[in-house]
Amino acid sequence: MVRPDPSRAAALALVGGDLALDFANTSSGRGSSAPQEHLRRPEHVVEWAAHAKIVGTEDAERLLRVLAADEGLATRLLDEALALREDIYDLAAALAAGQPAPDACVESLTKAHAGALALARLTPLGRNFGWSWSAEQSPVAALLGPISLSALTLLQQADLARVKQCKGDKCGWLFFDATKNKSRRWCEMEVCGNRAKQKRFGARARGA
Repeated sequence: MVRPDPSRAAALALVGGDLALDFANTSSGRGSSAPQEHLRRPEHVVEWAAHAKIVGTEDAERLLRVLAADEGLATRLLDEALALREDIYDLAAALAAGQPAPDACVESLTKAHAGALALARLTPLGRNFGWSWSAEQSPVAALLGPISLSALTLLQQADLARVKQCKGDKCGWLFFDATKNKSRRWCEMEVCGNRAKQKRFGARARGA
């Protein structure tokens, strides 16, 4: 049963080291008796996207107005966002466990990216070019296109042995381990790492 706590979509820690992994972390406590879903309504997707710098403040406000006026579009955004997130999560969790990437997730992610890319355009990005989406013309793609692009880029270009899942008790968050010796174990040392230390300390105290 999902706890009815307020969504923290606009304030979640962005500790995944990759946009797609941060998006996968918009659900907390996977596998626990009290998971937390932070993308419960379409506006939460917009709030998280603004928090993650996918869209700016003006575009976020415009998107919220558009979604409020178009229930069908709002429903589509939330459905596609959750489907994309679960594909990314299942893919990354499998890689973190040393297992093959699920074929169905790879195919679904490929289709999502192809659909978003059809609505993108190449625009100057510093001294190079990059894909961009119009929040006004393609609101769903503007929010989800950069995420699917991030996931595909990760799969194509990154050292996938560095994709890991937090060892924290009932955490489940994913991250890209950029440490030199691939030694990172926690999504946040200050949170899950410290909890593990406190748990070990308590166990030793009880044993003594």
